[in-house]
Amino acid sequence: MAFAIEKLVASRHERENFGCGNVELERFIKELASQHQRKHFSTTYVLIDDVTPGEILGFYCLSFGAMSLTDLSAAEQKKLPKHPVPVARMGRLAIAKNCQGKGYGALLLQNAVKRCLNVRDEIAHYALVVDAKNDSAACFYRHFGFAPCSSDELQWYLPLGK
Repeated sequence: MAFAIEKLVASRHERENFGCGNVELERFIKELASQHQRKHFSTTYVLIDDVTPGEILGFYCLSFGAMSLTDLSAAEQKKLPKHPVPVARMGRLAIAKNCQGKGYGALLLQNAVKRCLNVRDEIAHYALVVDAKNDSAACFYRHFGFAPCSSDELQWYLPLGK
């Protein structure tokens, strides 16, 4: 079985049957993801396989924004100008219930970081920011090197290097 991560296409990807155990994330993919994409609020990327390419195994969203300099660690604050910090934002990350525990979350996160790095020469951003939905999600992000923002214990950031 081969996997692919591609931009959500409403006519190709089956959203109605997606279930991850989180009502908010399920509602987003079923009702809002396509609308947000059309309005350029965020872009949704879906994990699919070649066996059932219409079935969404997981997804994440990306957009750009800014964060307060004071949300970064003191060491990082010293290296940066005294302005809001440009960031890429991963607004959501969800894995279908029957696919959880298989490493798909790490695969999607790795893809998001790669996408962010690929566009840095065109759209400057210092870090990837995520909003963890709960303590378990926060532990997931911590495992991959994210640091907590000082103003919100469930908001995390990953500096993307020089």
